[in-house]
Amino acid sequence: MTTTAVAPLTTADAEALVATAVEAAEKAGVTVSVTVLDAGGHLLAFRRDDRAVLISGETSTRKAYTALQLDTPTADLVDAVQPGGLFHTLPTALDRPLLFIAGGVPVRRDGRLIGAVGVGGGAPEQDHGFAVAAVESLV
Repeated sequence: MTTTAVAPLTTADAEALVATAVEAAEKAGVTVSVTVLDAGGHLLAFRRDDRAVLISGETSTRKAYTALQLDTPTADLVDAVQPGGLFHTLPTALDRPLLFIAGGVPVRRDGRLIGAVGVGGGAPEQDHGFAVAAVESLV
């Protein structure tokens, strides 16, 4: 079986993701924190704005971590944690608790998971849009 190498998420990629998410948020008049993790869950880039809600930095990190661990945008998981949902009893005894609020999006290259971006500080739907804008800008 032959496998094709996929370029990993670089620091330059991560910084571009942060810049794009912040730009999208600023255009909407929202102050956000942004976290970018590589495929192994290691922090590649982080921006916390002092004008954002203090917890937004931790929120953005947990959103990115959740999107990475479950390889799904966190916006798609909100219903899954409601009573009777697929993940209603999912244990959270991981490295850091998962966060099922929109704003975390996996980053893929050539169909493979290479990282995740998390945005916190706006309304969940806004954060999701800012994260999606960032991921879509990555070439």
